[in-house]
Formats: sequence, structure tokens, C-alpha cells
Amino acid sequence: MDKKIRDTAEKIFNSEYEKLTEQERHVAHHITERTPISTNIVQDYSEKMTLGQKMADKVASFGGSWMFIIIFMIVLIIWIVLNSFILIKLRNGSFDPYPYIFLNLILSMLAAIQAPIIMMSQNRQVYKDRLSAEHDYEVNLKSELEIIALHEKVDSLKQEQWKGLISIQEEQLKLLGQLVEDLKKDKRNTS
Repeated sequence: MDKKIRDTAEKIFNSEYEKLTEQERHVAHHITERTPISTNIVQDYSEKMTLGQKMADKVASFGGSWMFIIIFMIVLIIWIVLNSFILIKLRNGSFDPYPYIFLNLILSMLAAIQAPIIMMSQNRQVYKDRLSAEHDYEVNLKSELEIIALHEKVDSLKQEQWKGLISIQEEQLKLLGQLVEDLKKDKRNTS
């Protein structure tokens, strides 16, 4: 563990290094090393996803779209028209007559498969949101600490400027005092 990081962390957080959270240590490291802390959390997370997770996200994305609803409605209408009208005339019966028990079985199986896939995708989204929120906290904390450090530097520069101005004014007062003395001497000498 680098002593510089430890000292910086203890200075900016006014706490012992061991008592700091992992996020605070991470921020202290980036402040000490003067490295950026911002990353694309969603992209980093997406690169680590398995094929099954990516497929589940695509299924959930498609299952929650208007395209899915439109296709689903078209399939239902075709199923009903086919079993209620066309197959009855062509074959004198249909393979799934009203009340469409086979259709209900297929819809139940679709819902039974689709629901856990959507839940998996939502859980991953919640996890990505939490990672993003934690990262945002780190970035905001680092920014806040950097702004505080900048304020301290500006205040220090102001103090130096005031010291410089005071020394210039003291020098000017000395010169004015000498000028007044010289004027008094000249007045005495002329009188």
C-alpha cells in the first residue's frame, strides 16, 4: 500500500485509511495518481455477459415491444380464423376447435417461459443500475474533492497575493515617508 495514497486518503476524508469504504479508497487512489475515474459501466458489464444472458435480454426486449404484440395478435387472429372457419369447411373439423384448448396450452407455456426470462433480464438491469449509481457516486465524490482542493489552491493564491500587495504597500509607505521627510527638509532649507 502506497504511503502517498494512505496520506491523501486520510487528509481528504479526515479519517483513518482502514475506516474508509472501498469506494472512498478507490477515489483516494485516483486523486493521488491524478487518473480519471470515469468509465462506461454499462459497456464494461455488457462485455462480461454470457451468451445466455445476452439472449435473455434480447428475448425480454422483444417480448416487451410493439412488434411482439402485433405479431402475437396476428398469430392469434390467424389461429382463430383457421380453426373456426377455414379448417371446418376444408376438413369438416379443426385440430383445435372452440374454446381453443391447444392454443391456451401454448399461450400458458409461452408465459411460463417468458416470465422468468424477463425477470432475469430485469434483475440484470437492476444490477447494472446499482453499478452505475455506485460509479456515479465515486465520480461525484472525486469531483467534489477536486473542487475543494481547487478552492484551497485559489484561497492559497489569494493569500499569497494579499501578502504581495501588503509588502508593496509597505514599500510604498516607506517611499512616501521618505518623500515627506525630504519635503520637510526642503521646506526647512528654503525658509
